[in-house]
Amino acid sequence: MALSATDVKKVKAQGFLRNRGTDEFSARIITENGVLSAKQMQNLVEAAEKFGNGKIEFTSRLTVELPGVKYEDIPAFQEYVAKEGMETGGTGSRVRPVVSCKGTTCVFGLYDTQALASEIHRRFYEGYHAVTLPHKFKIAVGGCPNNCVKPDLNDLGIVGQRVPRLNTETCRACKKCGVEASCPMQAVKRKEGYAEIDPSVCNNCGRCFGKCPFGALTHSETMYRVYVGGRWGKKIRIGSPLNRLFTQEEALDVVEKAILLFKSKGKTGERFGETVERLGVEKVEKMLVANNLLKRKEEILEEETIGGASC
Repeated sequence: MALSATDVKKVKAQGFLRNRGTDEFSARIITENGVLSAKQMQNLVEAAEKFGNGKIEFTSRLTVELPGVKYEDIPAFQEYVAKEGMETGGTGSRVRPVVSCKGTTCVFGLYDTQALASEIHRRFYEGYHAVTLPHKFKIAVGGCPNNCVKPDLNDLGIVGQRVPRLNTETCRACKKCGVEASCPMQAVKRKEGYAEIDPSVCNNCGRCFGKCPFGALTHSETMYRVYVGGRWGKKIRIGSPLNRLFTQEEALDVVEKAILLFKSKGKTGERFGETVERLGVEKVEKMLVANNLLKRKEEILEEETIGGASC
């Protein structure tokens, strides 16, 4: 069947991307935190054989695409994957599917990244799905400062942190300091034999925890560093780190404020990083720490916004 531009645009909004040079589509499956069950994977294998070309592709943002789906088979495909609780989507000028590292199971992970990604998915991918933004808005959740998932190259990135605390009264000035030896940043130095941490060098990675047999080193609860305005692609911008660390609830509030700020202050076709640069990082940070954006939430959501994303 001959497909019109309207046909292609309609199914693209549902997560079906036209395969180059064909009238077939790749179905983009959403994973809320990069995790699929064995039953879901089995369902996708069956769907790939039944509706596609028998292949499954993984994207750089931890979604799954099944290429070779015919236009007329799209409703049946969606019904088939819905049997295992899956859906298609992830395109357009809106909040995009969340990317999470494997911090939940990783030896360096400082918290349950998959749980936080699921919470963000429910509140902001699903909760804001009908909200048009000036462009796409990508969120990444990282479990530690190793930054495997590149949080600072997303419109908004969250990185787990644990701030070390040294008790100088407990420190015994050991000849070989386990805390100093374990620090990959070389942030721990000894003065007259006693350990000291340089906060300007320490990245709160948590690698030193448990390394002092005398309990001289403790740490904070997991806190979160938030980066805003990152971007990767034709134009690159390293996200700006906000000056303070946040609790998990505070970080979730910052996510919502950033989305509202982008909708309210962004211009059609510009990414959030461009909005941040135009307004100024200092001004943006003040807006994200204050609560005025949340107070104006309903007003902002009613504002008309024209999206500028082409993919």
